[in-house]
Amino acid sequence: MSRSPRAEFDGELTNLQNEILVLGSMVEKAIAKSIEALRSRNIDHSREVIEEDDLIDNKQDEIEDKCIALIARQQPMATDLRQIVAFLHITVDLERMGDYAEGIGKIGLLMGEQPPLKPLIDIPRMCEIANDMLRRSLDALVKRDIAIANQVLKDDDQVDGLYDQVYRELVLLMVQDPKTIERATFLLWAAHDLERVADRATNIAEQVIYLVGGTRGHTKSSRY
Repeated sequence: MSRSPRAEFDGELTNLQNEILVLGSMVEKAIAKSIEALRSRNIDHSREVIEEDDLIDNKQDEIEDKCIALIARQQPMATDLRQIVAFLHITVDLERMGDYAEGIGKIGLLMGEQPPLKPLIDIPRMCEIANDMLRRSLDALVKRDIAIANQVLKDDDQVDGLYDQVYRELVLLMVQDPKTIERATFLLWAAHDLERVADRATNIAEQVIYLVGGTRGHTKSSRY
């Protein structure tokens, strides 16, 4: 017995959402791997993060193609169209997060075998919080839970606070010893990339809020 057009359409939407979750998992792993490679000075792993970014890009393209095809075939209206548009926005944010992971991988290569200026503590913590925000933003999408999404928006302050702390410490090191400028700058770039990962997670949370409630919230990340 064939499914009704509505059931078939709902199934395609569910499949799209599942593909987004796969992409999110790929991005989360890339971010964590890039920071661990930076912390441990594992050049091979940094290189792998860079190479694997193509897989993330390809997955984004695949999801976007499916979204566009679904719009063309079903010509959805109102809530259904809003859901597909939200999916498109979310895939863009996830792809950009992958680019930040790739950027950190490139920083690892630029640093080569040079040890970090100090044991990395705050930067891995930024990574942990940012990745947790990413996971919860996608959980909010699956559950259509505005409360979870709003908490993601609030948690961005933690990442911003850590970034400010890292920035102050590294600038102080540069002032005290100009020989540290290059390595400190590399770490500042990595911290900035993580700060942007968190901002992109808030973008996803905002898409959930829009999808569920039909209202838009705009954080600083929406400007980028």
